[in-house]
Amino acid sequence: MLKKMGEAVARVARKVNETVESGSDTLDLAECKLVSFPTGIYKVLRNVSGQIHLITLANNELKSLTSKFMTTFSQLQELRLEGNFLHRLPSEVSALQHLKAIDLSRNQFQDFPEPLTALPALETINLEENEIVDVPVEKLAAMPALRSINLRFNPLNAEVRVIAPPLIKFDMLMSPEGERAPLP
Repeated sequence: MLKKMGEAVARVARKVNETVESGSDTLDLAECKLVSFPTGIYKVLRNVSGQIHLITLANNELKSLTSKFMTTFSQLQELRLEGNFLHRLPSEVSALQHLKAIDLSRNQFQDFPEPLTALPALETINLEENEIVDVPVEKLAAMPALRSINLRFNPLNAEVRVIAPPLIKFDMLMSPEGERAPLP
């Protein structure tokens, strides 16, 4: 087990160093078995955090993200967090004023992450395969840039299904009522 942990740490270090050395605008830490965002990465990336526009933390074991993550990477345009154990976002997600796309599919959200509705550049929200019942339709309808929201395989209440279509000007993907995600 220690050998696997060591390999995972080395993989994260290698990926972070690649981002710094190449001057890339992408940090890809997908499938690194992370349970939290490593605090040491903030120091390593402090001189380049403003140029990072895409962070992928998909398929890890994250239960939460800190406010420091949101404020450090405030220039993000895309955030990929699918396949974790997230159930909420910090209110500081409002610092992501340039965010255009967020993927929160296959997490554990029971409540719609309402701070997302305050992001002026947000075009795409993916919340497929969570446990969301209610959605702030009016707030979503008021989002200036929103083009698509994926809520398939969520147990949405009937009210959302009836109220949403006439109010929204974007694509809202929903599964037929009662349909569950296919087993992996």
